[in-house]
Amino acid sequence: QVQLVESGGGSVQAGGSLRLSCVASGYTNSKYSMAWFRQAPGKEREGVAAINYFGTTYYAESVKGRFTIARDNAKNTLSLQMDNLEPEDTAMYYCAADEGLRLSLLATAYGSWGQGTQVTISS
Repeated sequence: QVQLVESGGGSVQAGGSLRLSCVASGYTNSKYSMAWFRQAPGKEREGVAAINYFGTTYYAESVKGRFTIARDNAKNTLSLQMDNLEPEDTAMYYCAADEGLRLSLLATAYGSWGQGTQVTISS
């Protein structure tokens, strides 16, 4: 499994921006897909954005045009640039990874997870 550590969460006002980062270690010699998920209190974990080893991306409709996922394979890092944030984006954000090239926003598709970083957006 890959070990994942997120950073970059915080509190901003609506309309602001945050950038999340995730560092991966472990079986990083394999081609693996990565994704960002989020979970708000009382809600199910939902996929936000995914990216495969070759940089192909997939976004949830709710964040398309506002969030940008990117990765640096040489540094084993994943990022999520979040712009024009809304109070509805408030959640714990998780980095996830799994071997293979598929793109998925289903939590069951990923076997490795980080501990999460909190994002809070005030109106």
